[in-house]
Amino acid sequence: MTGTQYGNGHEDEVLAQTAVDALVGQLALVPKPGLPDPRERTARDHSDLRWSAQALLPGLIAMAATARRTGEPNALLRADLGAIGRSTEHTVALAGGGHRGALWTLGLLVAAAALRPGAGPADITALAGQLAAHPDRRAPRRPSRGSTVSARYGAAGARGEARAGFPHVRRALTALATSRARGATEAQARLDALLTVISTLQDTELLYTAGPMGLRQVQAGARRVLEEGGAATERGAAALRALDTDLTSHAWAPRGSGALLAGALFFDALSSQGRGAESLCGSAARPRRATDHPHPNVSP
Repeated sequence: MTGTQYGNGHEDEVLAQTAVDALVGQLALVPKPGLPDPRERTARDHSDLRWSAQALLPGLIAMAATARRTGEPNALLRADLGAIGRSTEHTVALAGGGHRGALWTLGLLVAAAALRPGAGPADITALAGQLAAHPDRRAPRRPSRGSTVSARYGAAGARGEARAGFPHVRRALTALATSRARGATEAQARLDALLTVISTLQDTELLYTAGPMGLRQVQAGARRVLEEGGAATERGAAALRALDTDLTSHAWAPRGSGALLAGALFFDALSSQGRGAESLCGSAARPRRATDHPHPNVSP
């Protein structure tokens, strides 16, 4: 089934809202090492991030609708998504800024999900990779900080992650399921998923601020938490606190990992309905929000 065979605007809104809810769920998680969460020094800092996350919604709806109308992950769709993305970045900036990495990740995943209603995460991430492989010929020619850092250190970066089919999103989904099966709370399982990403991702934000040695230090710290049993264990929780203190003291932020966790939570929210993306988007019922879980802000 192609996207052109499927529905009207309602399913586009559902996919987009699910993506925004996933991002808000990531923002609400505590304690995220080095990343913004409700422990910010002023409530306004975190409130602004949550508010600006909502500004992604119109752009994500447009991306889903454009993908469904185009029907294939071709160069034309890639160019249209890029144009929508740049417009959405401007809107988000007016609302307080942030979320550029999440817009890239969620935009591609929402578009790919709209292309193939009912497909699972593996197929959707593969489609997203096909989309990302096309050059955005309308994009400004000036290099971004991420692309500059990627070229300097040979890191895959956000573009490489997308072109590879978001392997870290899939790893985060596996980590979520594994931690839940071991009896972790929802917050603890999400923290384990985030740490799984941090432990191996060549995060260009960290490379820029911390350099290769700092990146390896952060990755090792994340692995240490997981080796101690994850956020649900006493030793894992202690290692997580130590990692958080280390990142905060250095002002290091693994923002790329946060965006990929939001991508995993997007898929998790879709699959939690037990019907897959096609049934979810065809239903009149609103999907469960990524923030709708028993322990939204439980520290380990």
